[in-house]
Amino acid sequence: MVVFTVALLPIFGGYASQLYDAETTGFSHERFRPRIAQVAKRLSGVYLLLTALITLLLWMGPMDLFDAVNHAMTSLSTGGYSTRNAGLSYWNSAYVEYVIMFGMCIGAMKLMLFYFALKGDFRYFRRDEETRWFLLYLAIFIVVTVGWLFYNGYETGFDTPENTFRKGAFQVISLATTTGFVTADFTSWGAFYWLIALMLMIVCGCGGSTSGGLKMGRAVILTKNTLNNFRKQTHPLAVMPVRVNGRAISQEVIERVHIFALVYFLLIIFSWLFLLLCGLTFEEAISLAVSAISNIGPSIGAYADANMSALPTVAKWYLSFLMMVGRLEIFTVLTLFLPGFWRK
Repeated sequence: MVVFTVALLPIFGGYASQLYDAETTGFSHERFRPRIAQVAKRLSGVYLLLTALITLLLWMGPMDLFDAVNHAMTSLSTGGYSTRNAGLSYWNSAYVEYVIMFGMCIGAMKLMLFYFALKGDFRYFRRDEETRWFLLYLAIFIVVTVGWLFYNGYETGFDTPENTFRKGAFQVISLATTTGFVTADFTSWGAFYWLIALMLMIVCGCGGSTSGGLKMGRAVILTKNTLNNFRKQTHPLAVMPVRVNGRAISQEVIERVHIFALVYFLLIIFSWLFLLLCGLTFEEAISLAVSAISNIGPSIGAYADANMSALPTVAKWYLSFLMMVGRLEIFTVLTLFLPGFWRK
């Protein structure tokens, strides 16, 4: 999208900087170069280099070059499509699944961090609070999911404890990064995991990544602002700014995050009710609503494999619209319809 704005938007009289700020996911838009053209070129180069790395790793395993290229692209872009009808299960390879997990995690993290890492500066990885929260978020849900599988005996459906760990970790990462790859029937893991799956589908990856969802950066701000409001109950005169990466977040940004979260959850509730009216079950409706707006793919129940052919026609049209809104992000859709955006 950034490359598109730099290459084509000025031809039609738009301003690349405006659409860059609107389309770049997250609550802030850090530009590590003064001109957007420079940012686009460097991020594109990093993206191609990471794609080549994942391709090479997959090609070293059981995949041929064609499959490796396609799965590298679909994992790094958190798209989730496969060249095989059976998906990743076609190869039945632990190596492939671990490489894909690595690719999905990279796709859900800020691309800017890898630009500095390739230059030999790893300080941004250590300092970036959103990335730390995201990795901790993944680690907690992986531990909970794998523990749930072992505690309830779901591991009996797998060959070894390592297989159980891998399937649980893969599904957590796949949902949290909005990639949507499926290597196990997680709908059989019980209602407790269904709740975990919904939570993973809502927050998702970091701002400035290819993942969808609410974004971890917004979740960090919402959490910190909520905690500050609790503290103000006992210290009403205290000044408690919300800080991310050591910098105070302006009240305008905090309000924007709250509005985004409100509209996001209202859309989920409305979509849930609409799908219930279309004849879907309780869990199918809520999971499809969250899956569509977060651009996940799989859901819970009859549509866990992301095959929507049995859906009513009106539900397909609505979910198509909801997926576009989720991909473009809510404010971007509104920005594109403002006359002032296109005026020189």
